[in-house]
Amino acid sequence: MPKNEKLKSILIIGSGPIIIGQACEFDYSGTQALRSLREDGIETILINSNPATIMTDPSMADHVYLKPLNTKSIIEILKEHPQIDAVLPTMGGQTALNLCIEADEKGIWEDFDVEIIGVDIDAINITEDREQFRELMLKIGIPMAPQATANSYLKGKEIAQEFGFPLVIRASYTLGGAGASFVYKEEDFDKLLTRGLEVSPIHEVMIDKALIGWKEYELELLRDNNDNVVIICTIENMDPMGIHTGDSITVAPAMTLSDKTYQRMRDMAIHMMRSIGDFAGGCNVQFAVSPDENEDIIAIEINPRVSRSSALASKATGYPIAKIAAKLAIGYNLDELDNQITKSTSALFEPTLDYVIVKIPRWNFDKFEGSDRTLGLQMKSVGEVMAIGRSFQEALHKATQSLEIKRNGLGADGKGYKDYDQIIEKLTYASWDRVFVIYDAIQMGIPLSRIHEITKIDMWFLKQYEELYNLEKEISTYTIQSLTKDLILEAKQKGFADRQIAHMVGCYESEIYQKRDELGIKRVYKLVDTCAAEFKAETPYYYSTFEAEVETPEGDIYIANESKASDKKKIVVLGSGPNRIGQGIEFDYCCVHGVLASSECGYETIMINCNPETVSTDFDVADKLYFEPVFWEHIYDIIRHEKPEGVIVQLGGQTALKLAEKLDRYGIKIIGTSYQSLDLAEDRGSFSTLLKNNNIPYPEFDTAETADEALAVADRLNFPILVRPSYVLGGQGMKIVINKKELEEHVVDLLRKIPNNKLLLDHYLDGAIEAEADAICDGENVYIIGIMEHIEPCGIHSGDSNATLPPFNLGEFVMQQIKDHTHKIALALNTVGLINIQFAIKDDMVYIIEANPRASRTVPFIAKAYGEPYVNYATKVMLGAKKVTDFDFKPHLEGYAIKQPVFSFNKFPNVNKKLGPEMKSTGESILFIDDLKDDQFYDLYSRRKMYLSK
Repeated sequence: MPKNEKLKSILIIGSGPIIIGQACEFDYSGTQALRSLREDGIETILINSNPATIMTDPSMADHVYLKPLNTKSIIEILKEHPQIDAVLPTMGGQTALNLCIEADEKGIWEDFDVEIIGVDIDAINITEDREQFRELMLKIGIPMAPQATANSYLKGKEIAQEFGFPLVIRASYTLGGAGASFVYKEEDFDKLLTRGLEVSPIHEVMIDKALIGWKEYELELLRDNNDNVVIICTIENMDPMGIHTGDSITVAPAMTLSDKTYQRMRDMAIHMMRSIGDFAGGCNVQFAVSPDENEDIIAIEINPRVSRSSALASKATGYPIAKIAAKLAIGYNLDELDNQITKSTSALFEPTLDYVIVKIPRWNFDKFEGSDRTLGLQMKSVGEVMAIGRSFQEALHKATQSLEIKRNGLGADGKGYKDYDQIIEKLTYASWDRVFVIYDAIQMGIPLSRIHEITKIDMWFLKQYEELYNLEKEISTYTIQSLTKDLILEAKQKGFADRQIAHMVGCYESEIYQKRDELGIKRVYKLVDTCAAEFKAETPYYYSTFEAEVETPEGDIYIANESKASDKKKIVVLGSGPNRIGQGIEFDYCCVHGVLASSECGYETIMINCNPETVSTDFDVADKLYFEPVFWEHIYDIIRHEKPEGVIVQLGGQTALKLAEKLDRYGIKIIGTSYQSLDLAEDRGSFSTLLKNNNIPYPEFDTAETADEALAVADRLNFPILVRPSYVLGGQGMKIVINKKELEEHVVDLLRKIPNNKLLLDHYLDGAIEAEADAICDGENVYIIGIMEHIEPCGIHSGDSNATLPPFNLGEFVMQQIKDHTHKIALALNTVGLINIQFAIKDDMVYIIEANPRASRTVPFIAKAYGEPYVNYATKVMLGAKKVTDFDFKPHLEGYAIKQPVFSFNKFPNVNKKLGPEMKSTGESILFIDDLKDDQFYDLYSRRKMYLSK
């Protein structure tokens, strides 16, 4: 059946601000769905309150509503657009589904004659109501773990008595495993049961017999109106049952599943999807498999929507699940749609992988002091990385290199744990760094059988680790001179970085690079083609690997490289890597705009990034996508292969900026602001000297590189003192100290975590107002795109502050100083592109806190509030294609826009929730108000000092 011609106008519900458990994978799926519907000439109306995403860009939908996600907003939009025929709620995560259900219960869709597409309400209710789901599964013959529902404390106690321990408690209608927990012993049960009942919006929990040590798998399915079903991807969790899939290390395709069991699992998944409702769209199904000969399969849950895993599966296979799901929702069938990558096969053709994918989550526990760092049923990660390799070992290494936690891969960097008890503890209570700890355990000589017994990780994975360690051991017996070509090639094929090999033989990274270059051991690039090269792929989506040389019958020696470098002018945009607190989706927004603007200027665009959740790694955003770690060795090889005009670093947050020094040293052109200017702004001491020379006020300060120097500085400055390290993002390591003891403790701790750092000690301006400005500069002209005033006082990180655009309480004299200082600093730093400057205002005097000549977190917010594509303009300025004076700026905003931070403290119940100079928010929403009499503004303003911590 072709497209349903009755559907002319569709409302899409977004997922709102980013929280732990619901991140930018829904920005990616929502963006794909919008683009997919517009291809069919359908009018799209979007509601989403997140200003940082590409999804809410005016170019994405015909009408974008940056409104709170509630039924009041839905009614306003439906009144404004009576032409809306249908709502698609499956692209915005649990938030969108919950809102859709609430609107349905209130009769809103019926009142406005709006059809729900992509899922049916019954399917959502069946899958969310664990009791209904269980009954249905048993009816259709799908095995489930023994479980029962409790909607009271007493009922919960009865169930526990019947099942015995260990147990699993899961709260109904929650996201990211909120309220879920393992209960190993009776004395913990009361507290965890109460918490589960409180967290569930309907005060209901499901209590399961715990399947400790079983293996966990996920399948991604798509179904059309003709009941055709395709399985896009099978994902195996390296971690056994008991760790939320969002916190698990996962591998695709499944590695340790027998074909017979896989076929049974496929049949069960299809049977489950067909039984929950009659709808066309996507589904994610999770199973547990017993780790014995029988391989018994038990169903865990099914989600009738695109999910975190479907974003991963899309990037893993190159099959755009959300795009196809949107087409199915409007009536197309799978056999009527093209495979987007081959263009010659149909979407009914199931992807085949001739490579291995490894996903590793990225955590931010350092932001939540006192948090429980062990992993369990409640998701705690803030982002993830994905890597592609020819083998599990290569992909695992590339994924660990993508994490940006100062590790070069597994082992071979001198940073592993060496204490036996600590290693056993970290394996027993799944720790966030267990991917490294397994290697440390093998290195220490702990037998694989013991590691398996503790972790229940399949022996196949552990043997892969052991092989890596044995290779490290062998290479360590060589010197750089005696190292053979075969050994270097084997190490590279197993994913070891040059830096690691250099560590093994005791030489510099550059010497290894040079040696393998001379020996002809070079990276080659392979296509992600969805069909194991059975058909030609049309889409330039690549990953790197190492291959042995092949000799042709004619005697020619070659290595197959599928990425052909064109002779066009090219620009490389460095992505921002995994999401984390302090560097989120707003930098992905900037990268995508940077790519699109470079394309408009006639360049071939090349994107390098490793984040599977984002729009920048969609296969049709840039002309070429390299799904690779944002890690020096990989980047340098791509640059040598592609020979671009230059590299854009100022759009990818601290990840890309950190690589500016290396690029500069290797003579690679940085587009826009030079490395010297970027470095000057990052080096706290040099920047303060620049301010001094330009007569710009700043708080009294001094720099220190040791604890002794810091204590000497404290004698000259008055407490409180703000301590700040150089070259960090999100206020990492910043703290206000009020006496010498606190100062010494913090400085010692900082220098242990960030050795050789230059610390800046500022006299903290107590009670000052904080403001910030973003501007575009071309080296001669400066245009301020927005000035924001923070509602909270100075001392709370700008990412955690409610920021108001335009300012609500700054007089003309203060505003003029802000404008003057911004112009002066932008020009003094030789800025070409974007710059963000932060100010503290005390007694009508404007002091400078810091300046960052790069894209900032607030640029997308200002662009959405004023309706102007500022990143597009800034990129054209960076490329030298335009001057600031060439643009006709027409910002439009009635009233005020407020950037409101969103926190995920509920994932860490015992953590101190006070705010300070180090950022803790995971996302943000935008709130528009007509004037300052608005109750919401009054409420924010009255609470502005509540959370301030020294």
